[in-house]
Amino acid sequence: MLAYYVEWHMREALALLLFDDDDPTAAEAARTSVVAPAQRSPRAQHKASTKLTADGAPLHSFRTLLNDLATVAKNRILPSTNDPVPFDVVTTPTALQQRAFDLLKVNYRM
Repeated sequence: MLAYYVEWHMREALALLLFDDDDPTAAEAARTSVVAPAQRSPRAQHKASTKLTADGAPLHSFRTLLNDLATVAKNRILPSTNDPVPFDVVTTPTALQQRAFDLLKVNYRM
């Protein structure tokens, strides 16, 4: 249950990068009745037809975005010197990964 709750919050925060509807107010306004089927907002329909975000980046499904974020890695470096001091290096995120981290308000530097 916790995983579904976390996914729901992540989808809400990342809606600009996903095929998900990021304008629920406009979608609700398009409904003719409370019992009528839910409608997608005009912005969501545009995203689905162009498969691009508002700034021209490709859209992702939740799964493909998570796969992309999974490539950010933390590496432990142990220099081969007489008195080695280990240190950590986090890979530099791509522009998409940085945008996702910003939307999630996540500090990826551990």
